[in-house]
Amino acid sequence: MATQPDPVRVVLVTGPSGAGRSTAINVLEDLGFEAIDNIPLRMIPRLFEGEPPTHPLALGIDVRNRDFSLSRLLDLHDDLVRQTDGHATLLYLDCRPDILLRRYSETRRRHPMAQGETPEIGIAREIELLGPVETRADILIDTSHLSPHDLKAELHQWFADASSQKLSVALQSFSYKRGIPHGVDMVFDCRFLANPHWEPRLRNQTGLDADVQDFVAKDSRLPVFLSKITEMLAFLLPEVDREGKTHVSIGIGCTGGQHRSVVVTERVARTLAEQGWRVSIGHKELARRGMAPAGNAVVPDLGGLAK
Repeated sequence: MATQPDPVRVVLVTGPSGAGRSTAINVLEDLGFEAIDNIPLRMIPRLFEGEPPTHPLALGIDVRNRDFSLSRLLDLHDDLVRQTDGHATLLYLDCRPDILLRRYSETRRRHPMAQGETPEIGIAREIELLGPVETRADILIDTSHLSPHDLKAELHQWFADASSQKLSVALQSFSYKRGIPHGVDMVFDCRFLANPHWEPRLRNQTGLDADVQDFVAKDSRLPVFLSKITEMLAFLLPEVDREGKTHVSIGIGCTGGQHRSVVVTERVARTLAEQGWRVSIGHKELARRGMAPAGNAVVPDLGGLAK
């Protein structure tokens, strides 16, 4: 009986204009992806008709396309995840508005969503339009302070040797008030830990601040909780990797998504990175408030190679 070929990997690349989509497409092409930029959404399903693709695909999605719509892109992502058995990745390249404005000023190009208006208006309009896509993204890379070389290095970390299906792990803190993030594979709840919100001096700080980290660390239950999580992941991640999955998403939530979940996410991510896994962090609530980047890779201070 003939065996079915492994599903091809598909990466949908999008983000605000000027954030580095074209650079990312070129890097993925150099990594062996069949790259198509500015492809109309209606054309993408046709790529899978007849003989299946033999190379991983990198597809650049531009809001300027005539047939672009938010619902169509999100539905397409869902369809590709099912069709490729989980091997479809939505890559979102983020960038701060002031950096995007500077890039447009340097190139003297007109913003595609600000015909006859100031670039600031076009940038704000596009970022607002893409908000739900950013929330849905499997991998978020903030390019605000990345050179093309830095972006290339980060993409290599995520996608080099894509045919080997090496597992990447995305951890994200979130607020239960806003609901569990779409698409996470597993969730850990840390609302039982002592809450810094009730300390007036800590209320406006975040889990990225040392005072908040020290406060949460004083809870005697934290080491046990971290140990249980890392022990479970030490068993699960190799099994997920062995199954051939390329990406696993883990949500860690607290009430407001500002303090405890951020601390736990940072600590679990550091442990996983030290164990050799490719790890990225996203703090959804902090990113929503502009208090932290949308996402970043975790690089341990080790000499070993990532899995």
